[in-house]
Amino acid sequence: QVQLVESGGGLVQAGGSLRLSCAASGSDLRINARAWYRQAPGKQRELVAAITSGGRTNYADSVKGRFTISRDNAKNTVYLQMNSLKPEDTAVYYCNAGVGLYSGTYSPYDYWGQGTQVTVSS
Repeated sequence: QVQLVESGGGLVQAGGSLRLSCAASGSDLRINARAWYRQAPGKQRELVAAITSGGRTNYADSVKGRFTISRDNAKNTVYLQMNSLKPEDTAVYYCNAGVGLYSGTYSPYDYWGQGTQVTVSS
């Protein structure tokens, strides 16, 4: 079993920055990647960025060039640095633990954090 805890959300003005953290505890040998998803009110949850244990990354087109996903394996923590934030980035951000990236597609597993709210004001 894997437990995920997100932190770092908050309220920021458009153009500002936030860094989200996702700390993991427990273990599951099937888990080789981590990802950030987000869900805005009335919308489906969408993949934002993913990173494998080896450091390969993948991003949604809407955040490329603005968001950076990284990981500290020693701390078992994944980060999402969000720069040049826009009001449309407003959502609850969730951390997921998954199987990996295959041909650029992230394969999630059913481990989710509780979510952290990011609100970007215009």
